[in-house]
Amino acid sequence: MLFNVDIALKTICDLSPELLKEYGIEGLLLDLDNTLTTHDNPRPAKGVPEWIDGMKKSNIKMCIVSNNHPPRVKPFADALGLDFVCEGKKPLSKGFCEAKEKMGLSWDRLAVVGDQIFTDVLGAKLKRLKCVYVFPIEHEKTRFFKFKRKMEIPFLPKRLTKV
Repeated sequence: MLFNVDIALKTICDLSPELLKEYGIEGLLLDLDNTLTTHDNPRPAKGVPEWIDGMKKSNIKMCIVSNNHPPRVKPFADALGLDFVCEGKKPLSKGFCEAKEKMGLSWDRLAVVGDQIFTDVLGAKLKRLKCVYVFPIEHEKTRFFKFKRKMEIPFLPKRLTKV
């Protein structure tokens, strides 16, 4: 199914190196907005810098793949010491392919992590990648996002993965 996730978690900080190892995941293609921080926020959400450090210590490779433009993504990624791909065109595979090349891992060792069904989850499934769904940190206020979030409801995971 195009919208089925492999792992569903409340926040990205619930994703552990041990859980990734169970799934054979060595690299993460990370969404930015509402996964690592709230929309347009230049600072990571609470616990994210420590989570990033823990992943690095566990030799998990990470790359931010965002549909946003460089002025939004680059300073955020630089502050966390992460590589990044801007204008990734999710759910298309452009950004995932660029990130894979930067990370030097095979497709079967990668997973997409994100909060949106129609970009992150669909993009992962179209590329046959493992998918980690995290619930959005905060719901957006614009009409477009309110509509989009309403359309996602039937496809949301019904239960969280045990951590």
